[in-house]
Amino acid sequence: MERSRTLVLSLSKDSLGDLTKNRLKELRARYNLTQEDLADKVEVTRQTIIAIEAGKYNPSLELAFRIAKVFESRIEEIFEHEG
Repeated sequence: MERSRTLVLSLSKDSLGDLTKNRLKELRARYNLTQEDLADKVEVTRQTIIAIEAGKYNPSLELAFRIAKVFESRIEEIFEHEG
């Protein structure tokens, strides 16, 4: 029986450099979306949305564009670079 292995990475501001602030939680509330709803719409896991909202993960440019499309906004209206 073969076991699959999962590597869990601890992401921090120290290890990743500057992260972005974001308005995901605010926008999800405005659009009445759960984390799971948003994750489904942008084709990622709920854990990815949680990490982005918590400022522990920067989305790829492609993911940032998909999120912006859901909220009918520009990327810079959702994400703000810290640093």
